Amino acid sequence: MLYAILAYHVEDEILSWTPEQDAAVVAKVIEVQAPLRASGQFGPAARLDETRKARTLRGPGAGMVLDGPFAETKEQLLGFHLMECATEEEAIAAARKLRAVNPTAVYEIRPVKLYVPADGFGATSG
Repeated sequence: MLYAILAYHVEDEILSWTPEQDAAVVAKVIEVQAPLRASGQFGPAARLDETRKARTLRGPGAGMVLDGPFAETKEQLLGFHLMECATEEEAIAAARKLRAVNPTAVYEIRPVKLYVPADGFGATSG
């Protein structure tokens, strides 16, 4: 079963990190991802840009584009990991490994009901 591990964090805290602090956390996360990727469990992962750049499309018909995600939470969704895990317990164990290197983050583990792989997307810069 596929699981999405959604990474939440207080965005202002992340934005206050120096480039060196940010790079250190990212390096640790990549280190945790490596054996999961090697085992074939680890799929796409993404770090999302700032929530101030988010837009929400809602409403009837063509909808209306609004600024921001309008989440009424202290933490914002800042990224995700997609993993193939046999059980929920296995997905939780993977999330614990990710959290061990970024302990102030909150991880939501959610089964994926539908996955449509995309073709032609390369790495993004910055």
